[in-house]
Amino acid sequence: MRETMVLRKNKNMVTRVIDDETILLPIYKTSDEINSIYTLNRVASRVWKLINGKRTLGEIKKQILKDFDTIPEEVSKEMAKFLKDLKEIKAVV
Repeated sequence: MRETMVLRKNKNMVTRVIDDETILLPIYKTSDEINSIYTLNRVASRVWKLINGKRTLGEIKKQILKDFDTIPEEVSKEMAKFLKDLKEIKAVV
Protein backbone atom coordinates (compact mmCIF):
# COMPACT_ATOMS: atom_id res chain seq x y z
CA MET A 1 0.00 0.00 0.00
CA ARG A 2 1.54 3.26 -1.12
CA GLU A 3 0.68 5.79 1.54
CA THR A 4 0.83 8.63 -1.00
CA MET A 5 -1.84 7.05 -3.19
CA VAL A 6 -5.19 8.83 -3.44
CA LEU A 7 -8.30 6.84 -4.33
CA ARG A 8 -11.74 7.98 -5.31
CA LYS A 9 -15.01 6.14 -5.25
CA ASN A 10 -16.44 4.75 -8.45
CA LYS A 11 -19.52 6.80 -9.32
CA ASN A 12 -21.25 3.55 -10.32
CA MET A 13 -21.26 2.27 -6.74
CA VAL A 14 -24.19 3.23 -4.53
CA THR A 15 -23.64 3.44 -0.78
CA ARG A 16 -26.34 3.16 1.85
CA VAL A 17 -26.02 3.14 5.62
CA ILE A 18 -28.74 1.16 7.35
CA ASP A 19 -28.66 0.68 11.12
CA ASP A 20 -24.91 1.35 11.39
CA GLU A 21 -24.18 -1.03 8.52
CA THR A 22 -22.67 0.26 5.26
CA ILE A 23 -23.85 -1.45 2.10
CA LEU A 24 -22.25 -1.07 -1.34
CA LEU A 25 -24.30 -1.87 -4.41
CA PRO A 26 -22.90 -1.63 -7.94
CA ILE A 27 -25.15 0.14 -10.46
CA TYR A 28 -25.94 -1.99 -13.49
CA LYS A 29 -28.03 -1.46 -16.58
CA THR A 30 -30.34 -4.38 -15.87
CA SER A 31 -31.25 -6.34 -12.76
CA ASP A 32 -29.92 -9.50 -14.43
CA GLU A 33 -26.39 -8.10 -14.05
CA ILE A 34 -26.62 -7.70 -10.27
CA ASN A 35 -24.65 -10.45 -8.63
CA SER A 36 -23.38 -8.93 -5.40
CA ILE A 37 -24.17 -6.59 -2.57
CA TYR A 38 -21.26 -5.77 -0.26
CA THR A 39 -21.56 -5.19 3.48
CA LEU A 40 -18.79 -3.39 5.37
CA ASN A 41 -17.82 -3.75 9.02
CA ARG A 42 -17.28 -0.68 11.25
CA VAL A 43 -13.64 -0.10 10.36
CA ALA A 44 -14.15 -0.76 6.64
CA SER A 45 -17.12 1.63 6.73
CA ARG A 46 -14.90 4.33 8.22
CA VAL A 47 -12.20 3.76 5.58
CA TRP A 48 -14.88 3.91 2.86
CA LYS A 49 -16.22 7.17 4.28
CA LEU A 50 -12.71 8.68 4.34
CA ILE A 51 -11.99 7.87 0.68
CA ASN A 52 -12.81 11.15 -1.04
CA GLY A 53 -10.40 11.58 -3.94
CA LYS A 54 -8.28 14.00 -1.88
CA ARG A 55 -6.97 12.12 1.15
CA THR A 56 -3.92 9.93 0.79
CA LEU A 57 -3.97 6.39 2.10
CA GLY A 58 -1.46 7.53 4.71
CA GLU A 59 -3.89 10.18 5.95
CA ILE A 60 -6.69 7.62 6.07
CA LYS A 61 -4.47 5.23 8.02
CA LYS A 62 -3.64 7.97 10.56
CA GLN A 63 -7.33 8.71 11.04
CA ILE A 64 -8.15 5.03 11.53
CA LEU A 65 -5.42 4.82 14.18
CA LYS A 66 -7.04 7.78 15.97
CA ASP A 67 -10.56 6.38 15.68
CA PHE A 68 -9.93 2.76 16.70
CA ASP A 69 -7.88 0.94 19.31
CA THR A 70 -5.37 -0.81 17.06
CA ILE A 71 -1.72 -0.80 16.01
CA PRO A 72 -0.15 0.56 12.78
CA GLU A 73 0.92 -2.86 11.51
CA GLU A 74 -2.60 -4.25 11.82
CA VAL A 75 -4.12 -1.20 10.12
CA SER A 76 -1.64 -1.49 7.23
CA LYS A 77 -2.37 -5.18 6.78
CA GLU A 78 -6.17 -4.87 6.97
CA MET A 79 -6.31 -1.73 4.83
CA ALA A 80 -4.20 -3.37 2.12
CA LYS A 81 -6.58 -6.34 2.04
CA PHE A 82 -9.68 -4.15 2.06
CA LEU A 83 -8.37 -1.83 -0.67
CA LYS A 84 -7.47 -4.84 -2.81
CA ASP A 85 -11.05 -6.06 -2.41
CA LEU A 86 -12.43 -2.62 -3.31
CA LYS A 87 -10.30 -2.54 -6.46
CA GLU A 88 -11.42 -6.04 -7.46
CA ILE A 89 -15.08 -5.07 -7.29
CA LYS A 90 -14.28 -1.76 -9.00
CA ALA A 91 -15.59 0.29 -6.06
CA VAL A 92 -12.57 2.61 -6.23
CA VAL A 93 -10.55 4.07 -9.08
